[in-house]
Amino acid sequence: MFDNLFQKYITAKNIIFFIIAVLFIIFVAKIKDIAILFFASFVIACSLNPLVDKLSKKIKRSISAGIVLSGTLAVIMAFFVPLVGLLGHEIKSFIRHIPQYADSIKTFIVAAPFINHTKLADIDLTAFLSSATDITSTFVNQSINISINVAQAFVYLIAATIIIYYFMADKEIVKDAYLKMFPVDMKEKAKDIISSISSKIGGYVVAQIATMSSVGVIMTIGLLISGIDYALLLGLITAILDIIPVIGPAIALIICLVTAFKSGAVAMLLVLVVFAIAQIAENNLVRPFIFGKILNLHPLIIYLFLFITAQYLGVIGVIFAPAIAATVCVLIEELYIKSIN
Repeated sequence: MFDNLFQKYITAKNIIFFIIAVLFIIFVAKIKDIAILFFASFVIACSLNPLVDKLSKKIKRSISAGIVLSGTLAVIMAFFVPLVGLLGHEIKSFIRHIPQYADSIKTFIVAAPFINHTKLADIDLTAFLSSATDITSTFVNQSINISINVAQAFVYLIAATIIIYYFMADKEIVKDAYLKMFPVDMKEKAKDIISSISSKIGGYVVAQIATMSSVGVIMTIGLLISGIDYALLLGLITAILDIIPVIGPAIALIICLVTAFKSGAVAMLLVLVVFAIAQIAENNLVRPFIFGKILNLHPLIIYLFLFITAQYLGVIGVIFAPAIAATVCVLIEELYIKSIN
């Protein structure tokens, strides 16, 4: 069996291809920010391609890709613009009351017998958070770095939009260019791999939106029923931060608890209960069903890639960890597991 495999795959062309592939991986590691941008665009394009495929049966693919992309952006704007307008007052009020929340926490720390003799009692939370509030309120005038980052984010957004369009409009051209890089005896395998990857990660965006929405809705409704201030804003913050596994929900919980601290122990307990319900519903009902059905990945694999991407790719890598995990698992299955079975 091994002799046949050796004769079939260990050829001069395949060895050259392997060397080029390794060099390509090293090159991608050197330009990881650009690679992440293209991978993120590819993931989003895969999620929108089914709509483009249906529409392109009636009109040109380039036009259908433009319609789908424009419609997606319009839906996003139609959702977020009214939401930001609705939350504008809550955001201003929340920022204005941060020093009061800090005072409440500081008073608790000083009064608590098990804390007031430690170094925690020396932390001036009021001054720290008040300063942070001032910076947040006037960041455009006070921080050139933040302004540059916002400008860069805007440029990346425009670039990503263009890349997504071409991934959808020139789907077959991109696929043919991809297949040309492989030896003849590997083209069919490469075609199966790209099709499998596209189908698996195509639903990642839909799955992520569904899980974020479930957490946001449950948190908002639960906090409104519990009478917690800024329920809508806290629900939105929790939903947005949920895109970052493990770390995001922890930060969201801290923000919710700090907000409810001034209202007393009962309010904080209610926040904990609502947050626990939201996480239980997401992790045991929504996420296993959606991610398991679409990506077919065990949670341990997702957590493994979460830590790997956090180490080497930063926050954006963490966000796309499930999609990266699905891609790698498809490659392992197609290139190794199926070959030995």
